[in-house]
Amino acid sequence: MNNARMNPVDEANDGQALSTLDVARQLGMAVRSVQLMVDRGELQAWRTPGGHRRISRASVEAWLSQRQTGAPGAAAVEIARGNKTAAPRKLLYIEDSRHFQNLVSLLLRQRHPEVELHLADDGFAGLAMAGQLQPDVLLIDILLPGMDGATLISSLRSQPAFAKSRLVVLTSLEPADLVPYAFALEGLPVVHKPRLVQDLPGVLAAALAPA
Repeated sequence: MNNARMNPVDEANDGQALSTLDVARQLGMAVRSVQLMVDRGELQAWRTPGGHRRISRASVEAWLSQRQTGAPGAAAVEIARGNKTAAPRKLLYIEDSRHFQNLVSLLLRQRHPEVELHLADDGFAGLAMAGQLQPDVLLIDILLPGMDGATLISSLRSQPAFAKSRLVVLTSLEPADLVPYAFALEGLPVVHKPRLVQDLPGVLAAALAPA
């Protein structure tokens, strides 16, 4: 676990120390997900004399900034704006393949140029961005690094904040291979990547249609 750059006591006194629950609420994640981020060294943290974990506020802000600015290895963000007088609808695509990120980006520009597209490279980044953006539509790959798509979907469905977000699953898995993920996929449209160009436009139009 990384040490904070400044003395932990000084930082805590300066109001820059956050609990794991504080960070989980800020990022829209489960506490366990934040703990794993600390263990991987993505957030700077230490333990108080009483054994409580404290996280550097600056490291949380830096983590968010990397994913919002498209820094190397972080989530990329692409914005395609149409009507500038109204708040754009937001679509978040959580996918680690650049090929499919680019393909969905192209389809969205062609069919729905008014929609604001955000791209996340892994499940943890996607969950954090979903909490920040509150997107209208989420496209989620099943096989993701860090947190698989089924776990991510289950987490989103358990949070009231995402009750109005529409979820669409994109996958390269065959129907038989999706059986272990059935608990998370019930009731969701599933687009198989070999037929993405043919099937996604219709599914996307339905997902973006007014409720």
